[in-house]
Amino acid sequence: QVQLVESGGGVVQPGGSLRLSCVASGFSLDDYNVGWFRQAPGKEREGVSCISKTDGRTYYGDSVKGRFTISRDIAKNTVYLQMSALRPEDTAVYHCATQPLYFSDCIGVDGEYDFAGQGTPVTVST
Repeated sequence: QVQLVESGGGVVQPGGSLRLSCVASGFSLDDYNVGWFRQAPGKEREGVSCISKTDGRTYYGDSVKGRFTISRDIAKNTVYLQMSALRPEDTAVYHCATQPLYFSDCIGVDGEYDFAGQGTPVTVST
């Protein structure tokens, strides 16, 4: 079964950290550019980060730059999103997603994604 499964979300206080995981099954993540986007209630989808398949180049949205780090473990078929210095405005459901196979590079965080997981919720609150 082809799927992406996110985990690692939860409730954290402002300034705290979380590490999200995205595990793929049924296909190899290293064949694709993989990104994270988030969706907060009443807000538009926001691209968070992306890692390119060819050279591992990483991209970040302006709101998370310097606080979030995307990485991948090819052996585990997993992409991670390390989130630090979390703020209440980071509260959202976080999804990992893959870009079409023919995309060679992410070229930013707002590119086209054609397959995504169900998401993991993150709440930053006191």
